[in-house]
Amino acid sequence: MNDFAMAANAPVLDSDIPLRDWRGRAIDCGACAHQALRAEGGCAPGRACVQDAYARRIDRFLRSHPELAGEHLAHPYFEVRAIAARHVDPFRLPALMADPDETVRLQVALRLPQRLLACLREDPHREVRIRVAQRLDAALLPTMLRDPDYEVRAMVARRAAPALLPQLMHDADLQVRCEVARRIAMPALWRMVEDRAPEVRRLVAERLPAPLLEALARDDDWLVRHAAAGRAVGATLKRLLRDVEADVRARAAEQAAELAAAEAAPIRRIAP
Repeated sequence: MNDFAMAANAPVLDSDIPLRDWRGRAIDCGACAHQALRAEGGCAPGRACVQDAYARRIDRFLRSHPELAGEHLAHPYFEVRAIAARHVDPFRLPALMADPDETVRLQVALRLPQRLLACLREDPHREVRIRVAQRLDAALLPTMLRDPDYEVRAMVARRAAPALLPQLMHDADLQVRCEVARRIAMPALWRMVEDRAPEVRRLVAERLPAPLLEALARDDDWLVRHAAAGRAVGATLKRLLRDVEADVRARAAEQAAELAAAEAAPIRRIAP
């Protein structure tokens, strides 16, 4: 007995999920195009069945029989088409690029070769475009900088070359600007010191060169000043030691102690 047959004879899984096909009718093994597989232990109602409405049962079937996935790319039930897209030969995926269901197109976007992936950059559904931005060749990411969805632009900001990030530093969405602040290089990083959101300014305070932290040491948001206090030096650090907020003063004191300890540490001589 093969491994699948042994699994098929195991106790039925998902027993709380009714055995119904995608139209809500009872499953009819006799009318199934793959009925011969059941006699061989290749499928089992309630466990692995391409007729079932339950996605896990469909997936168990096609995972065990990926060579059959291509036969179901035009199935009327979107779950079957989407799961078939996970297992079919990638050369068959172009047939699903214009599928009417976004769940199917999402699976296509996860596996489509790069030469075709760019065709989905303007897909009407945001989740599909997010996956495209996640996988698209970096050289093509600039074409998605102005996507209408903030999650797509945030994904672009995570992956794009640093030279492109200044184009997103004034994005209307906070999440996008935060992603930019985590990666953007100087001198553009300095221009984000005046961002309207304290969340962005805190990220800037964590990356800005220490001698330039004075502006953030005067920030209205105490958490921004706290981030600056952990990296400040010189006159800026002295200012933060007198901050009105106790937590900021404490963080500045820790930074001062660390700097003093580093200065007092003996210099190791490297043997010739």
